[in-house]
This record gives sequence, structure tokens and C-alpha cells, in this order.
Amino acid sequence: MEFKDYYATLGVKRTASADEIKRAYRKLARKFHPDVSKEPDAEAKFKDVSEAYEALIDPEKRAAYDDIGQRRDRGQGFEPPPGSGFEFSGRDGGPADDAAFSDFFESLFGHRGRAAPGPGRSGTGAGDHHAKVLIDLEDACRGARRTISLRMPVIDDQGQMTLHERQLEVNIPKGVRDGQHLRLSGQGGTGHGGGPAGDLYLEISIRPHPHFRLDGRDLYLNLPISPWEGALGASVLVPTPDGTLQLGIPAGSWSGRKLRLKGKGLPGQPPGDLYAVLQVTAPPVQTQADRDAYNALAQAHTDFNPRSGLLP
Repeated sequence: MEFKDYYATLGVKRTASADEIKRAYRKLARKFHPDVSKEPDAEAKFKDVSEAYEALIDPEKRAAYDDIGQRRDRGQGFEPPPGSGFEFSGRDGGPADDAAFSDFFESLFGHRGRAAPGPGRSGTGAGDHHAKVLIDLEDACRGARRTISLRMPVIDDQGQMTLHERQLEVNIPKGVRDGQHLRLSGQGGTGHGGGPAGDLYLEISIRPHPHFRLDGRDLYLNLPISPWEGALGASVLVPTPDGTLQLGIPAGSWSGRKLRLKGKGLPGQPPGDLYAVLQVTAPPVQTQADRDAYNALAQAHTDFNPRSGLLP
């Protein structure tokens, strides 16, 4: 994921005050507003400026963003590991509140950078906090109990914004969906006037998997097969989040064909399916015997033209 330099987008220094950020935003917003601007790519630039302002005008978001930027400058990368994230109080967003922000923004601050209201609630309550955490696909499929680390931007006694870290034990329910919010009662901030503690809303983000792609509750797997397995049919082992299964490849199967393993996707009511997308993979030519085998196959199929549908 590409790192976004929000300070460069607004044309301000990293030490810029809130007033300097506001002035830079207003100037650029007028320049690139799509209703009046004649600049090329004005709409895209206006969205970039609005996103940068949303990230930097809020002290909590800015502290989290600066921490990511500093770690990136030290060569530590900026993508959080599974089970960690930033925690924020339940304050409203800025003027770009209805904008669709980038994946980079949402990876740091969650969807729209705020907690979702819980059942029967009209919005974020006093003391409510929100955070976005990454989990592994296997934990979403099987359920798990995990220790998560959250860093909360807070103002210290000297008026400086610092990051306080805490750890929580969290039950990840089986079948939790990407983007779903988990409500942890009483795990938010201190309530107003000595009232009860607020809730913590965890926005779940499922980490990209090296083999499986998640679409809703369905999983997709690119399954390599040999030319003879596709042509003649075969029975092959297929990985799933719960272990390996035997899958029958029908004769005459070629690249792009989807074979469904019903109910082997993300658990739910109903559960999703797992689709194995076949990819015919030919062996490389490394020896003379390999070359002779390919030549024999070519001689046996002199009338075969794989591009016949493309040519006049």
C-alpha cells in the first residue's frame, strides 16, 4: 500500500500549526473544487486535499499519522501487523465527512475514521472509542481469542500529544466479516462527569491472504493444474482454511473454470463457498527429453490452433 504524504499534499511543514493547516486547506479547496475549478484532475486533487485535511486537523489522527511517518522514515514500514491498531475517541470528522477516502486512510483510521453506532443507538456516546484492527483470515473462519495492542493518542500534563499503548484480550467470533464492528462494553474512555466508561468499537479488517481472496463470504483460490490433469481429469488436494480436501477435476477442464466447494467459505447463515479457479500450468523445457516430449505433442496435434477464435 502506498504511503500518502499529507503534509506535502497541503503544502505545509510537519511542524505546521492547526491554523496553518486550515488556511492551506481552504486555499487548495477553493482552487480544486470541481464545481468551479478548471484545473486538470480537479476532482481527484480536491479529494486528496480533503483527505489530508481530515487526517491532520484532528489532533488524535495527526498524532497517529505522525507516528506512522516517523517509523516509515526509520525504515520500519507503516503497515500495522495483525492484532494492532490506533484507538481514537468518538469525535466527529471534519468538513470532508461524507468523502470516500483512500485505502491508506482507512487502514489507519477505519471506515470514515469513527466508530459505528451500536444497536439502538443514534451515534457515538460519551466515552466511546473506536479502533481498526487486522486479523488473519484463519481467525475469521475458525474464531479465536487474541491479544490485541492499541495505541491511543492522549494529551499529557505538558499539553503534548503522546501515544499510550494498552492490550486487550478479545474473542473473535467465528465468521466475522471484513468491516464488521465488534462492541466491547465498558472498554472505551471515561464517561463524562464520572459516569460509566464508554464502549470500544473494533472495526475488523481481514488481512490479505497469500492464497485466498475474500468476496463477501465466498473465498477464491487460484488452483494450478497440469495440462494432463485438465485434459484427462484428476483428483487433487486443495487447501482450505480448515485443512486440505480432495477435489475432482473433470476431464476437459482448462484455465478459468471455477469449481465450487459448497459451504467451505467464511462461516455464516448461510456459509460462503470456496471457488477453485483452475490455472493450467505447463512444465518448463529444461532437458532434451522435455523438448522431445513437446515436439511429439505438437506432431500429434498439427491441426490444433489455440488462436482459431481470434483469426479471420
